[in-house]
Amino acid sequence: MILSLPYKTKQFFVVLIKLSIVVGAFYFIYHKLASNKDLELHDFIDFLHENNVFSLKNVFFLYILTVFNWFFEILKWKQLVSSVAPISFKNASEQSLGALTASLLTPNRIGEYGAKAIYYPKPLRKKIMLLNLISNMMQMSTTIALGIIGLLYFVNYYPLQLDYFKLSILLSAMVLFFFLAVYSMKHHRFQIKGFSLKKILTFIIEISIDIKIKAVVLSVVRYLIFSFQFYLLLQIFKVNIDYFDAMMVITSMYFLSSIVPSIFIFDVVIKGSFAVYLFSMVGVNDLTVLSTVTLMWLMNFVVPSVFGSYYVLNFNLPTTEEYL
Repeated sequence: MILSLPYKTKQFFVVLIKLSIVVGAFYFIYHKLASNKDLELHDFIDFLHENNVFSLKNVFFLYILTVFNWFFEILKWKQLVSSVAPISFKNASEQSLGALTASLLTPNRIGEYGAKAIYYPKPLRKKIMLLNLISNMMQMSTTIALGIIGLLYFVNYYPLQLDYFKLSILLSAMVLFFFLAVYSMKHHRFQIKGFSLKKILTFIIEISIDIKIKAVVLSVVRYLIFSFQFYLLLQIFKVNIDYFDAMMVITSMYFLSSIVPSIFIFDVVIKGSFAVYLFSMVGVNDLTVLSTVTLMWLMNFVVPSVFGSYYVLNFNLPTTEEYL
């Protein structure tokens, strides 16, 4: 319907949509911080001041890790997109950060797919959406692989109190889902984000091995950066825990939280719940854990989304039909 409107009218609607995205994102960020029942905003700020988080040295190192985190994410996106179209690092930055802001309020970052695709002409949009899916799958695979290793070590060192009845129900549901997935694949009905498994596998095969290896390596490097950033915050908060023990908990936390679907803005709540439980096993108090999780969310999602809002506001709807 929008496509049939005059160009100036379309431009007005585009500006309205851009403003709505940015205003909505910042409102929900504020709302999340101001209405967190588990961590009052004034308690959070006081705790940061008490631990000198805002010192020049701490801010510098934490910010550098955030920059490197997104530098490698943008570099990964640039590598993947280069398989279908030429792209500069600047354009990859605009697409990655702008899409982050646009997807902030959507379940499982689904808005990111459309946000990145809109930068490209119609013939390329499905490929761009597939590339975004592959990028997320690579990061998820890294999280799952390292998380399983971390969780195995964790349960070996710290006995978890599990409700085996609920666990058996969960395992039964997973087995049922597996058989349904196998049945759907045999009948070509199984889809991920709207794409058939056959189409996804064919598209992945077509991407050069060199690009795939680089993208996987960048996913691992990015994971190591933000997990180390989490550990660094624990050290700033004077938590007496060595790197190995911390990584057992951190990798387990990211693994468990990644397999639970959520609206992206509430990702911090889910990670906080898992983190509080897991870190309590190693003697870390709730305030420290919740403050660490919240600060990680602010640095790695809220701060980049501020830069992303600039790209959202400066996005221009293409004038030719090919780019609409």
